[in-house]
Amino acid sequence: MKIVFLGPPGAGKGTQAVRLCGEKGIAHLSTGDMLREAVRVGTEVGLKAKSYMDSGALVPDDVVIRIIEETLSRLGWEKSFLFDGFPRTVAQAEALGEMLKTRGAGLDHVVYLETSAGVAVERLSGRQTCRKCGANFHEKNMPPKRAGACDHCGGELYQRDDDRPESIRNRLQVYEAQTADLIRYYADKGLLRRVSGDLPAGDVYAEVQQVLGF
Repeated sequence: MKIVFLGPPGAGKGTQAVRLCGEKGIAHLSTGDMLREAVRVGTEVGLKAKSYMDSGALVPDDVVIRIIEETLSRLGWEKSFLFDGFPRTVAQAEALGEMLKTRGAGLDHVVYLETSAGVAVERLSGRQTCRKCGANFHEKNMPPKRAGACDHCGGELYQRDDDRPESIRNRLQVYEAQTADLIRYYADKGLLRRVSGDLPAGDVYAEVQQVLGF
């Protein structure tokens, strides 16, 4: 099974993806993780991505697509996988579709976690990140055992600049503008499965399993 998770910041894509992939034995493919791994390994395309990442620029579509193709070739095209946060544009979606088609495969489901701005702001503005290991906590939903300290490594917890309410609202506007055409693209292909991301995490997971037929 080949799945894409879409949704705005704060929708809980990562939380749902980690749980689903862990329980169902599906490879979890995060674009950020794949980019960092390619840079770490030092592949030709990884080094090219690093030049953009080091300068703070967005990694171009063609570089991202090549890294994804390398990752899937290494994993095996017959495997089940879930893309978390990719594709972000129609151009990326078309490239992914062609990549899979040439291997006799295709996407089975695109799950869209529809989440209201109010819920997204509440979730993200309460998020706390460890400076040392990068683990995430939430002041209400998943508080650390000791205030201000990471449960895993004891590192200091802080709020990222892009998790402040004014930044979150801007990120949501950008996401909506960038992905409106992508949502329509997958809806027109009959692949889009809508799930309410406003529900508690357990309820969202139940709906995700239902639309995927698990």
